[in-house]
Amino acid sequence: MPKPLDKALVWLRRDLRTDDHAALHHALRAARQVWCAFVFDRAILDPLLAVAGGARDRRVEFIRDSLVGVDAELRALAASHGVAGAGLLVRHGWAHDEIPALAAALGVQAVYANHDDEPAALARDARVRGRLADLGVALHTSKDHVVFERAELLTQGGTPFSVYTPYKNAWLRRADDFFLGAYPVARHAAALAPLPAERSGGVPALAALGFAPTNLHQLRLPSGPAGARELLADFLGRIDAYHEARDLPAVKGPSYLSTHLRFGTVSVRRLAREAAQRARAGSRGAEVWLSELIWRDFYHQVLHHHPRVVTQAFKPEYDRIRWEHGQAADARFAAWCEGRTGYPLVDAAMHQINQTGYMHNRLRMVVASFLTKDLGLDWRRGEAYFARHLNDFDLAANNGGWQWAASSGCDAQPYFRIFNPVTQSQKFDPEGRFIRRYLPALARLPDKLVHAPWLARPVDLAAAGLTLGTDYPLPVVQHEAARAATLARYAVVKGG
Repeated sequence: MPKPLDKALVWLRRDLRTDDHAALHHALRAARQVWCAFVFDRAILDPLLAVAGGARDRRVEFIRDSLVGVDAELRALAASHGVAGAGLLVRHGWAHDEIPALAAALGVQAVYANHDDEPAALARDARVRGRLADLGVALHTSKDHVVFERAELLTQGGTPFSVYTPYKNAWLRRADDFFLGAYPVARHAAALAPLPAERSGGVPALAALGFAPTNLHQLRLPSGPAGARELLADFLGRIDAYHEARDLPAVKGPSYLSTHLRFGTVSVRRLAREAAQRARAGSRGAEVWLSELIWRDFYHQVLHHHPRVVTQAFKPEYDRIRWEHGQAADARFAAWCEGRTGYPLVDAAMHQINQTGYMHNRLRMVVASFLTKDLGLDWRRGEAYFARHLNDFDLAANNGGWQWAASSGCDAQPYFRIFNPVTQSQKFDPEGRFIRRYLPALARLPDKLVHAPWLARPVDLAAAGLTLGTDYPLPVVQHEAARAATLARYAVVKGG
């Protein structure tokens, strides 16, 4: 069957791989010649460079390293079909300028891309679509970064789900081989086109983008599609114990694939397929991990149907809450950011994110609850901090997680559920291994005291070589008093 198009361009965004790639699959089937491009978009990078320390961003380095892997895979795919000189086109500029310019220079009839439902991305895509239309070039977009998107799963009444469990049940009923199946790319790779000689500059160095190296490589987070495959293979060897180990921050329990999911170096369909097959075979760990992937889809459909959650509470009555503000509130926020609250598990978690760009999922809930319900600070402040520091920052998941902790979100925890940071520490880091890793000043305290150093006797502190208020801070708030204040603060939402 003849192909309808002569030339097409695939625009990579949050899908940095070549296998099981919806947009690439559709382009290769539709056109005789296909190029792939990525734009280091100044609309994203310039704001990063404008903040203190912004020239060192692990995400930019992760993307850059991943593109090297994508470029190599494209070259290998094309070579396997006898096509020499293929590879990835990389540009640094404004996406709304670079993509139309590339389309015109290459003479393509269509640009293919995968959906990105973040409000800023939708606005960008609308602008690119208009510019391409002026050139007579179509923009085709496809679902790729979730299993179910937008309005694919609705209640029997035809409305979006607002409770997770019914959504999960609907997801599981519908997730058959069609929805979890891969988009074949390799069999169509003969359509990959050689790079124009004047446009084969390769992936730019970090310095060319205005960025400097970070500690990403020291953290041993492998990048690119090859890194995703490495982590997935490791996780599948221990997935059966996921449900038992996932809440223990000192244990190798998580998949560590969240950054790869965020940037699409691995297909979510592959992960869901692996989990579903093992869950059907009786793996409780795989079943629980699949539920986490479904939560991710859930939060993306919330963002699609309710984009106001980016700045507002999903439950409008929660915007009536009066959060703490002023100098004292700012000082407490700084203590939270810097890991100086006096609550060891909270502080260790904040040191983890600051040093590595990663935070264990259980700890994300603990520190979010502490910010909103112990310190009485607006969840948006914590959400913005995570957005700046997390390697795996994803607007839908980050917003959903923070609103869950603040009780303002879709199917969130009840407002009167307030995590006790000490009992959370005792339950999930009983021996204090995680705490000691990030708070060496507490290393010599006995296990029973490492969760609440202020309860230690002078003799215990002396034996540990620890002076509270000097080597480690005293608590910035008393949890029970903060809990009472939170219940009073949240009283405005009763009956809302």
